[in-house]
Amino acid sequence: MARILKALGLMSGTSMDGIDAAILETDGEIVAAFGPTRFAPYDDVLRARLRDTVRAGPSLRLDGPLPRRIADIERDLTKAHGEVVDALLRAEGLRATDIAVIGFHGHTLAHRPALRSTLQIGSGPLLAQLTRIDVISDFRVADVRAGGQGAPLAPTYHQALSRGRAPVAILNIGGVANVTFVGRDGTLIAFDTGPGNGPIDDWALHHVGRPVDEGGKLAQRGRVHEDIIAVQLAHPYFIKPPPKSLDRMDFTADMTRNLSPADGAATLTAFTARAAAKSLEQFPEAPRDWIVCGGGRHNPVLMAALQSALPGTRIKAAEDLGWRGDFIEAEAFAYLAVRSLRGLPFSFPKTTGVPRPMTGGVLSVRS
Repeated sequence: MARILKALGLMSGTSMDGIDAAILETDGEIVAAFGPTRFAPYDDVLRARLRDTVRAGPSLRLDGPLPRRIADIERDLTKAHGEVVDALLRAEGLRATDIAVIGFHGHTLAHRPALRSTLQIGSGPLLAQLTRIDVISDFRVADVRAGGQGAPLAPTYHQALSRGRAPVAILNIGGVANVTFVGRDGTLIAFDTGPGNGPIDDWALHHVGRPVDEGGKLAQRGRVHEDIIAVQLAHPYFIKPPPKSLDRMDFTADMTRNLSPADGAATLTAFTARAAAKSLEQFPEAPRDWIVCGGGRHNPVLMAALQSALPGTRIKAAEDLGWRGDFIEAEAFAYLAVRSLRGLPFSFPKTTGVPRPMTGGVLSVRS
């Protein structure tokens, strides 16, 4: 039997709200215990720098050294993650030696699997130096170089969480939304369903000066423009079979640029829900439940739109099952870090499109 390790996962998602940290006790196959968590919001300056850098992502060259401004933000982002690790350990009375490994996702700037390239900034060696803990980072690179989509990577963790509930769909609504389908026979299918909170957040920031439509209040006042949704759902991405993945900027708020603030928010929210529901067409059987995690589950208008798009389906928030919905992705990278240490696969032909099951990640040893 493999040894249970205490791992710490870090996630900076495409919503750019901040850093999630979670400790998990696992052998990379089962979850033995859920440890403490911490969230640290980005300060306004770092968030603005990240947002500008992500917007420039589609024009970045990924085949050479990082431009100086990108290297600078990578350093500052890594230091921010180190501060979160230090704060979490201090708050819980833990020492660095109590943690076997950190799973460090970093922040995605550009994702171009068709060109076999992806870029997540965040320095594993620097984080290992700052925390004095071994770090696994660059989880997506080997997958993409092998011809995979590099995403989603959480399905093995979703499967571990949802044992006994198949068939089930786990829908994560972050900046981009992705789904994992777990079949009765253990089949795993996973892919990005379409935009998540990203376009809604960008729209809210532009029109009301806040980086999120809190409680869906702006969307609630608006009217959904069905013609725009029909055009967007006709995009070839939605009929492409999985595995498939998206860049944060593949679907943007620009689609509603001529609408009022409320109508734009309503339309973008409805589009996110309809795109997620359309993923049902790719499953071999209907899920017994849809379990929603990520920031999108806090938006009641989005959740209502999802229920409307999936009539007669049981839709549950992660907390309904006792899961920690805000920290599932951070937990997943703690879990994947242990799988990486053990050489266990977390990329599969039906989740990312790699030719065979693969492990991944790069180990940076503490100094």
